[in-house]
Amino acid sequence: MSHANFADLANLDPNAAAAPGSGIFGLPFTRDQAHLILVPCPFDATTSYGGGASSGPAAILAASHQVDLLDHHFGDVYARGIHMLEIPEAIAEVSRTARSLAEPIIARGGAATTDSDSPSGNASADDDRRTLAKIEDACRICNEYTHDEFTRILRSGKVPGLVGGDHSTPYGAIQACSQHVKHLAEHCDKDAEAGLGILHLDAHFDLRHAFEGFRFSHASIMRNVLDDMPGVSKLVSVGIRDYCREELEYATDHADRVIARYDAELCELVWAGHAWPLLAESIIRDLPACVYVSFDIDVLDPSLCPNTGTPVPGGLNFNQVAVLLLALKRSGKRIIGFDLNEVCPPTPATADEQASEWDANVGARVLYKLCGAAML
Repeated sequence: MSHANFADLANLDPNAAAAPGSGIFGLPFTRDQAHLILVPCPFDATTSYGGGASSGPAAILAASHQVDLLDHHFGDVYARGIHMLEIPEAIAEVSRTARSLAEPIIARGGAATTDSDSPSGNASADDDRRTLAKIEDACRICNEYTHDEFTRILRSGKVPGLVGGDHSTPYGAIQACSQHVKHLAEHCDKDAEAGLGILHLDAHFDLRHAFEGFRFSHASIMRNVLDDMPGVSKLVSVGIRDYCREELEYATDHADRVIARYDAELCELVWAGHAWPLLAESIIRDLPACVYVSFDIDVLDPSLCPNTGTPVPGGLNFNQVAVLLLALKRSGKRIIGFDLNEVCPPTPATADEQASEWDANVGARVLYKLCGAAML
């Protein structure tokens, strides 16, 4: 950020409470002033267990006003400017429509491929195919939105971050980052020649093919990325502890691009006396110089995200995540972009006031750490 922009913000007191109506983390930065731009994506069409991730961006924005601006690991993260775009109601409406179409298919355990798959009184295979096409169109609208916003931010020389939404939402964002790295490589950036690496923090592989019939399922995001984006040279998945045979076989067949750091194996190493900071460094070493971070909140111990769509016992604790992101920053690798997704505040009808804050409270703090790691 230029000194001129700082002069405009001379009245910002980083020790004060967030002002009502202020931006993300209580900051007053405009898009032009900020070095890092957050793109909210309130989309949650195909989540196969619990829903609610479409409410994540608004909940994180509200909770972010309680985050202190001096971070233990990354210092004054806010100082170069963070701005979050307006939450797009058009995307939220597309999500609601697609979700209403998807729910009957999800309730039946997936789309029918033949009429014999459809129990009496349910939709035919042709009906499901037409419904799936409408849902795919909705997903493409979401993909185009994230791709276009990320492309615009990258071209302006700033860092983009996506605030989801379910884990299908980063497809367009990753595509934009992969294209940007290719552009850098073509213009003699030697660091970019190895392609884009993804640091994928998640309880799940997300390598299923069109899960339940949905082409852009939250459970298929990394499969789609690897199949569609040859510029993504490495996927390093950390915290994996819930996966199926199909995903394991895909990861094995693509071992040149996929590295899995299973939660159980990481736990065993820590219990055997291996220091987590050294393990974190070993994880980061497997990535190329240009990195995209995809953070599904369910990588964490579910006590930190009890209302996320697909919680799984086990997982990383908050400080392990912070040390891993710190290792990435210290490595000198460049974060091209990132996402945070699957933060789900509970529905008001089933949650007390304290519980309704917790998932977003943790999510906002994870988001600040991601911003800190991404700031050059």
